Amino acid sequence: MDLETLLTFDDILLLPQYSDIKSRSEVTLSSKISEGIELRVPIIASPMDTVCGTTMSKKMAEFGGLGIIHRYNSIDKQVAMVSEASDDGNKTVGAAIGITGDYLHRARELISAGASVLCLDVAHGDHLLMHVALHNLKDKYGHLVHLMAGNIATYTGAYALAQLGASSIRVGIGGGSICSTRIQTGHGMPTLASVIDCARIKDKFPDVKIIADGGIKNSGDIVKALAAGADFVMVGSLLAGAAEAPGDVIHQMGKKLKSYRGMASKDAQMDWRGNVSSLEGIATVIPYKGPVIDILQGLENGIRSGLSYSGARNLNELKENAEFVRQTQSGLAESNTHIKWRYDA
Repeated sequence: MDLETLLTFDDILLLPQYSDIKSRSEVTLSSKISEGIELRVPIIASPMDTVCGTTMSKKMAEFGGLGIIHRYNSIDKQVAMVSEASDDGNKTVGAAIGITGDYLHRARELISAGASVLCLDVAHGDHLLMHVALHNLKDKYGHLVHLMAGNIATYTGAYALAQLGASSIRVGIGGGSICSTRIQTGHGMPTLASVIDCARIKDKFPDVKIIADGGIKNSGDIVKALAAGADFVMVGSLLAGAAEAPGDVIHQMGKKLKSYRGMASKDAQMDWRGNVSSLEGIATVIPYKGPVIDILQGLENGIRSGLSYSGARNLNELKENAEFVRQTQSGLAESNTHIKWRYDA
């Protein structure tokens, strides 16, 4: 058996290059996700019930990103959430749907409420049911709304969704911080390797957007994903714990916490459908992080700096200029802060 070595974010670095960029303000991160919808920053909030509800969606739009309102509620409840996000004329409103049952009815109601992006939100998107649902949605509503499909991990999976009419494709299986798919099922692929593989569909489908989803821990990982071929990144853990994320602040032993859970965790499955099937996620609590604007500003600053190190003034130049190098485990240790200090009273 001849096995290929696949790399993810911690395995690689971008090679610094000559830059004549004098200020981060010279760098633009804007990109069209589809005709008429341009994001100022390439960041999308994940459709999880502890990450993106109405408030997070509004803040993402205000900052220039995109929020995908989760689907783990009734159609009426989700429609109300989308309506409140779109009340002030916001045209950048995303909402998640499934691929079975009443998904066509949910899609119709969400579009009527003002959703401009529909995310077909399933764990394994290279699947017959996804293909059927995407075909049906493209046929009925493709002229009205951006269709985001996934998740997939391979070129063949991405190619199939692009051929069926997906406007964008979520790339990444099992890389999320609270996802246990790879452990439970033995399946998956390092997210960066998936992005590199799937981005090759641009040769045939140049207008289809690639969204890196899973395993992104910081702004450096975002820069690496964008350089590797992603047009946008979808993040969950980076935004979870923010004031605008759904859920109350928990006070415990003098600390402020918020819930964060995978949608395939036991807790989440029981809450939204009343039973548990395959457990492919966990539920936990994380430190309260304060206003999401501070998180997003930090990420934006890091991404802008990242582009400047490659001498790139925009995302297209980053992809053109990017040169990757591998790093060893010792290199990774050196890359992280590693000061050793001693305090003698």
